Amino acid sequence: MPVEIERKFLVTHDAWREGASARRIAQGYLSRDPDRVVRVRLIGDQAFVTIKGRRSGISRAEFEYPVPVIDAEELLKLCLPSVIDKTRHEIEIAGFLWEIDEFHGSNAGLIVAEIELPAEDTPFERPSWLGEEVSSDSRYTNSYLSGSPYSTWAHDA
Repeated sequence: MPVEIERKFLVTHDAWREGASARRIAQGYLSRDPDRVVRVRLIGDQAFVTIKGRRSGISRAEFEYPVPVIDAEELLKLCLPSVIDKTRHEIEIAGFLWEIDEFHGSNAGLIVAEIELPAEDTPFERPSWLGEEVSSDSRYTNSYLSGSPYSTWAHDA
């Protein structure tokens, strides 16, 4: 069974921007049930449907399948409110790919960095721009953000 092992962090400053590649992503959810999250993702001329199981620690089952772009565009119309709009920046550091998601729209102001690991205990270099780890905080999952956007959260002034 394919397994995603991912750690997630808030980002404290923009030093990651230099050398990062970027692509815009639209992503919506047909199901946000923690036992079976079903996501539709459109990235330029590529599209995917992904099914994720319940998280256990920082691991969970993940199945991802390419679909025709036209199908993804129609599926996004069927998704629960609201569709996530973000720019994904990618940068490689010390042999690991970091994905930095800069959210737009109702999630604007939130920037989160993710790293996928081969095992939960795999060591990795922490870039200077990493802040608090939020891997265990479900509020920072995209599925949660689609239903409870970052702009609606109470923020410290």
